[in-house]
Amino acid sequence: MKSFFKQLGPGLLFAGAAIGVSHLVQSTRAGADFGWGLLWILVAAHGLKYPFFQLGTRYALATNESLIEGYHSMGKKYLWIYFFLTLGTMFTIQTAVTIVTASLATMFTGATVSLTTWSTIITLLCLLVLWRGNYGVLDRLMKWIISILTLSTVVAVFLAGTKAPGPVSFEQILPQKSSWVFIAALVGWMPAPLDLSIWQSLWTLEKRKAGKISGKEGLFDFNLGYAVTFFLGLCFMGLGAYVMHHSGNQFSAVGGVFAQQLIHLYTSTLGEGIAVFISIAALTTMLSTTITTLDASPRALERSAVHLFPQQPFLNHRFWLILLSAGTIAIFTFFRQDMGTLVKIATVLSFVTAPFYAIMNYRLLQKDNIAEEYRMGKGFRVLAILGIVFLVVFAIAFLLVEG
Repeated sequence: MKSFFKQLGPGLLFAGAAIGVSHLVQSTRAGADFGWGLLWILVAAHGLKYPFFQLGTRYALATNESLIEGYHSMGKKYLWIYFFLTLGTMFTIQTAVTIVTASLATMFTGATVSLTTWSTIITLLCLLVLWRGNYGVLDRLMKWIISILTLSTVVAVFLAGTKAPGPVSFEQILPQKSSWVFIAALVGWMPAPLDLSIWQSLWTLEKRKAGKISGKEGLFDFNLGYAVTFFLGLCFMGLGAYVMHHSGNQFSAVGGVFAQQLIHLYTSTLGEGIAVFISIAALTTMLSTTITTLDASPRALERSAVHLFPQQPFLNHRFWLILLSAGTIAIFTFFRQDMGTLVKIATVLSFVTAPFYAIMNYRLLQKDNIAEEYRMGKGFRVLAILGIVFLVVFAIAFLLVEG
């Protein structure tokens, strides 16, 4: 068992980064507003995005390079596009997940400090962990967090299901036009934005540095992490469907406020005894996302800067780590009132740029330097092409409806 857990790593980091606002807020809200009616979107998003996330692992294992090197090999312009997309969204995304984490920490500890103070404390603690331990500490920490998260969420769903007031309908629905922004955010961030495939390739390379892993072990690790991500997406949608659907409550669009309403409603509906499970599940969900996103964006920008700014060695992981931490603190200190608009822009941008990452990742696995064992089989290629079509059509439909 010890050996089994030792070989795991990047896949659980993927789960830790993916299981955050998309699950705790958006998946739960989908269940609250539509019951199980949007289950088809949850399944489609996970199934049709799966090839492009796994391609990040495949490419790293096959070439000992990250997807960043892959993008650079296809043309510097593609790496510039990725660089500016990351730079334009990472502060907002980091701030959004940190504020939700701070809201939950306030409820969990009962400490009477401001949300800004809690957000600053959490950011600095995550910075300290990553500064001192880097990948090794993150790898070990995430195994504990995902284990606690999975156990507490399963307990919460089981209790919610046994106390549900009546049968829940599984009839699938097509949302009205007024819900398309929410649907775009759900598809864009469920299970995660597609640029997380780049983070996955970087974490895979870091794992190989720490101890060589075979291709089979690397793919199993990713598939396990992805399965956990999908399973917990179902769990959070189930929590929303069992407890919140038809409750008559109006929920805030602000992530932190929504999370507080979520826990209060669970407690009032299921009893005080479940509050600890909900609180632990929610807090570990957001802690895992906060620390992994704080690590990943700087790691990706460091690799990008090696190719885009080769004469500037100071643009390393610690530089971007400090910049992201400082920018995050500045946003929730001075611009917290505009967070709703900023998060909406970031989520929609993740949605409409998904086809770019999907096509790029697919093209990279067609290159001649990919060993036969890592190439895509016929079924995998078909699924990937269907995924590209799905993402392109959905993005065009959203732009036409909202435009």
